[in-house]
Amino acid sequence: MKITHINTLCLSRAHDPEHQWVTSKFRSIKADCAIVIIETDGNLQGIGEACAYGVPPDIKKRVAELEKTLIGKDPSDPAIVPKMTGGPRSEDIALAGVDCALWDLRGKIENKKVSELLTDNPLDKVRLYASSGCMYDWDNDPEQLVREAIGYADDGLTAMKMRLGTHWGWSNITPEKFIVLAQKVTDAVGDRMELMLDGNCRLTEEEALPIAKALDEMGWTWFEEPIQRDPDAYARLNAAVKMPITGGEPFTTVEQFEPYFDKDAFAIAQPDAGVCGITECFKIAQRAHELGVDLCPHSWHNGLMAMANGHLVAALPNPRVLELCMIQGPLQWDILKEKPAIVDGYLIFPDAPGLGVELADNLEEKFPYIDGNYATQVER
Repeated sequence: MKITHINTLCLSRAHDPEHQWVTSKFRSIKADCAIVIIETDGNLQGIGEACAYGVPPDIKKRVAELEKTLIGKDPSDPAIVPKMTGGPRSEDIALAGVDCALWDLRGKIENKKVSELLTDNPLDKVRLYASSGCMYDWDNDPEQLVREAIGYADDGLTAMKMRLGTHWGWSNITPEKFIVLAQKVTDAVGDRMELMLDGNCRLTEEEALPIAKALDEMGWTWFEEPIQRDPDAYARLNAAVKMPITGGEPFTTVEQFEPYFDKDAFAIAQPDAGVCGITECFKIAQRAHELGVDLCPHSWHNGLMAMANGHLVAALPNPRVLELCMIQGPLQWDILKEKPAIVDGYLIFPDAPGLGVELADNLEEKFPYIDGNYATQVER
């Protein structure tokens, strides 16, 4: 079997005004998606989602360059798997989309699920965590966050990750004020859900430390990327609390994680198959496991990327949870012919080879790409 063509779909959907959200100083106005499609002369097709942070038209251009080197190659040949560069993330993201599509295609060739290609006896479902907490505004009803958490718990989800809300400088928010809100979330759902916080690298070390200690006392599950990425600072935070300090979502190679592993700076590693591909994600997972570090992938965008990261989680030696973005809108699952089942907070893998899903028809007509950034800057 030979590769005959590689194409990239660039898709978008504008958020309805009532579903736009502001975190820090940025209002999210649309959802984007980039899907790599590998065609073969054997009537099999591989599909993979590249993280839209790489900018879909740029991903499409890079994939077109890669196509020239892959036409005529055997998709089962491991030698053709793109190697992550560790350079600009936007470059590696395109490679990641190709890598995920190759895994999907290989699964279809061998009539196995991707998770079965990665390991013997993988899970047939993975536990999801609701990833959001982006819609509350410190100037207008911050306790929306509490109601949102209750809603996810009522829907059967057993874990939730939240963010820091709108820009703290607008509203004179301090770590102490944030801790009060975090306590309200704990009181509302802490007996039903694991709770995590994503700092999006927004805090100083001095701000992050009291928050980490407070969340640790409340029994939260992890504190993700609290500060700007620096192995020494992360190591100090990780040593200060029992709760895991986590991160690494933009990293595309094992080598980029090594300084953090060397200093015990990450208690959980968080690469993303849509950023570095399934191949490199699994290498990172294997290296992390050697060091007693778990892996819980970043997986923020659409359903095809969730499936790739889900199969990765299902194959891990200590599988934990899979991130599911709760505010992506219809683009998230409508790119697929059938949405996989989500039951009692678990994503159930379809009984089908590869990633287990197929693309819906006429996607570029349904979701034409909207030029420009997915977010606009807000001033107050």
